Amino acid sequence: MSAPAVDPVLAELEAAITKQGDVVKALKSQKVSKDEIKPAVDKLLQLKENLKEHLAKMEAAGEGPAKFDRSALEQLLTRRFFFAPSFQIYGGIAGLFDYGPPACALQSNILSIWRQHFVLEEDMLEVECTNLTPESVFKTSGHVDRFSDAMVKDVKTGDIFRADHLVKQVLQQRIADDAKLRTGGKAKGVILEAGVKEEYELVLETLDNYQGEELGQLMKKLDIRAPETGNEISDPVQFNLMFDTQIGPTGQFKGYLRPETAQGQMLNFKKLLEFNLGQMPFASASVGKSFRNEISPRQGLLRVREFTMAEIEHFVDPNNKDHPRFNEVRHVVLPLYSADAQQAASGPIYISIGEAVDS
Repeated sequence: MSAPAVDPVLAELEAAITKQGDVVKALKSQKVSKDEIKPAVDKLLQLKENLKEHLAKMEAAGEGPAKFDRSALEQLLTRRFFFAPSFQIYGGIAGLFDYGPPACALQSNILSIWRQHFVLEEDMLEVECTNLTPESVFKTSGHVDRFSDAMVKDVKTGDIFRADHLVKQVLQQRIADDAKLRTGGKAKGVILEAGVKEEYELVLETLDNYQGEELGQLMKKLDIRAPETGNEISDPVQFNLMFDTQIGPTGQFKGYLRPETAQGQMLNFKKLLEFNLGQMPFASASVGKSFRNEISPRQGLLRVREFTMAEIEHFVDPNNKDHPRFNEVRHVVLPLYSADAQQAASGPIYISIGEAVDS
């Protein structure tokens, strides 16, 4: 059976959106002003609008991609006990799930293939490290001070929301309601005044730029409220996403459940180097549980509070980048960003791995 033909216009638009999205991300990373980033965002929004119109034409002609019904898939997976909310008979806890027999078998197979492809094929050094980590480790890495998200509360009910997600949810709903009302449909919202939709779209594209007090001011300006009650919300406060705990009976030794597996690999670097007879480069790998105290876990298994990670760390001598198998990939061409391209907010360059390493 032959693969379906790729629509050239669709492919071109998707490539252009990806490229322009990279430009916007580069500008965001440089923390340029909103006026400077606006032309790039406007171009990106126009490309997305062009894509939306093209998909509508394809759908009308019976040529568009089939719509994915995520809700139906999740219902099937829970019904067949691939996964289910943990502690369900006690009401459950958001962001915690149990895997049933099919999911356990599937995960085991995935990890087996992962180990075969990466760990065994590349002679990586696998380690298994503890989930509990002393505070001093995460203080040094910056996680204690910076591994956080902005949180807001419904001032009457006390319901909690992640601030940037709430802004995104409310603005997207307002835009969707506007579109329905303009075509004669029914919606709870109102028709947006001229320029408001464009303002919302600009905010959505640059939302990562808003932090702390500036994010709070934005939410007040846009009159962001709790979606279900319409109540006012509190000012944003930073909430650290790590689960803290006490190690030992005295209560004097603070620790955290790890939010990722990287720390164990980094801290064992010297032992791994000795195990590898002092030879560089080498890579380590780790599979294990990680924990993140998400403010408002949603979207099924996509945003949870406990999950399995399979992570790799590569250790390279910057003065000696030789690798015995490098010739196998030397001629592979990749889209890469040079330092100059990142500074200029331009797109990637397509270059072979060999040329990139040599330059």
